[in-house]
Amino acid sequence: MDKMMVVNNAQKKEVPAVSPGDTVRMHVKIIEGDKERVQPFEGVVMSLKGSGPGRTVKVRKISYGIGVERTFLLHSPRIEKIEIVRSGKVRRAKLYFLRNKSGKKSRLVEKLGLKVTAVENAETEATAPAPAEKPAEKPVEAAAPAPAEKKAEKKSAK
Repeated sequence: MDKMMVVNNAQKKEVPAVSPGDTVRMHVKIIEGDKERVQPFEGVVMSLKGSGPGRTVKVRKISYGIGVERTFLLHSPRIEKIEIVRSGKVRRAKLYFLRNKSGKKSRLVEKLGLKVTAVENAETEATAPAPAEKPAEKPVEAAAPAPAEKKAEKKSAK
């Protein structure tokens, strides 16, 4: 029973549901001498391993053209908070193939809640005002002189 209580106390209660393909911002406590600061690390979740208080997440970002991967313990006291920036649509549990991709090829399609989007579209259509009629535009010929007239004007100016 004592081991179970220690394990339950080690787990954080407010860890968000992170999945591979999500872009997350991990706020990590950095201790330099006697100073302590929080540094964000934003990247794509490549993999999740383990369970309980030993659960780890591997996050990859590109820093100055070089890929940086960092493994975090989800329930570590050094992690201040975890923000999910966007959710990516993936069909794999381990996204190690992203190591070989660069630039636009390494982008993941964003996961969109179809039901939420449909409801939002219906609300905006209902509240949007009807489009106003456009005033009649001037004919193109009257607005700009024809090319032959321009040549004639240039010759007469000389």
